[in-house]
Amino acid sequence: MLSKPKSTKEGKLARMSKSIMPTQTHLSVSTANVDSYIASAYQLPVLDAEQEHALAIRLHEHNDLDAARTLILHHLRFVVQVARGYSGYGLPLADLIQEGNIGLMKAVKKFDPHKGVRLVSFAVHWIRAEIHEFVLRNWRIVKIATTKAQRKLFFNLRSSKKRLAWLNQQEVENVAKELGVKPVEVLEMEKRLSSPDLGFDLPEQVDDDESSTNYSPATYLTSDSASPAEQLEQNDWQAHQTQQLQTALQELDERSREIIAKRWLAEKKTTLQDLAKEYDISAERVRQLESNAIKKLKLAVAT
Repeated sequence: MLSKPKSTKEGKLARMSKSIMPTQTHLSVSTANVDSYIASAYQLPVLDAEQEHALAIRLHEHNDLDAARTLILHHLRFVVQVARGYSGYGLPLADLIQEGNIGLMKAVKKFDPHKGVRLVSFAVHWIRAEIHEFVLRNWRIVKIATTKAQRKLFFNLRSSKKRLAWLNQQEVENVAKELGVKPVEVLEMEKRLSSPDLGFDLPEQVDDDESSTNYSPATYLTSDSASPAEQLEQNDWQAHQTQQLQTALQELDERSREIIAKRWLAEKKTTLQDLAKEYDISAERVRQLESNAIKKLKLAVAT
């Protein structure tokens, strides 16, 4: 089968290949030479109905892996045809073909020759399903089609458009009616398809002179603290509270100040029991001193 180094489905493809046909007899062509792979696939003749039925019976009733291999190899050309229909999404044709091959192997494994339909009619749905999932995962960094209605729009909106320009209101309503969705969903998907991926921050190589002509979301997102006046007021208030707290700490008696420092300001807090041993008083008395000191600090900061 068509190999794809470092593919997310490489292991899955290999496992399916082993389970459905011998690995030593599969068609192996490098993804670096897709044209050679396609030429090799088209050299294999199309099976007639009798040949296909006989092979499917051998696989279905006797688990004949050689029959499965033959069915797959002679239907590779159909995978190529389906994959080419998705070339407009800008993804490598080799990747699309590989995903389609996975769908073909699934279809061959589940095909029932007693239903009276040709394998290609049954397999095309499995091939498209695998390619659909691949396109949705890789076409954009951010997913743009997550619901059933959005997926329908994603794969049908382009073919529904009669021209390159934006849809007018009448065209939007026609597409919405044809696909069974709301007009607002058509407009939203058209906007998503027309918008390229954009990094949140400017590229690292952009200098200050170029930043005025480069835009990213980070440069124009609103901020609640963007007002210089509000920021200055907040800084002044924090400085005032800090000063009030320091003054209040100095007004505490030495023991209460040490208890607050060891219980709340030290990186490793001291327990009530340790302080009780240090000052030769009960832990409850330490807790009372701490509580009274905190009340004084809160009162000083609030004024």
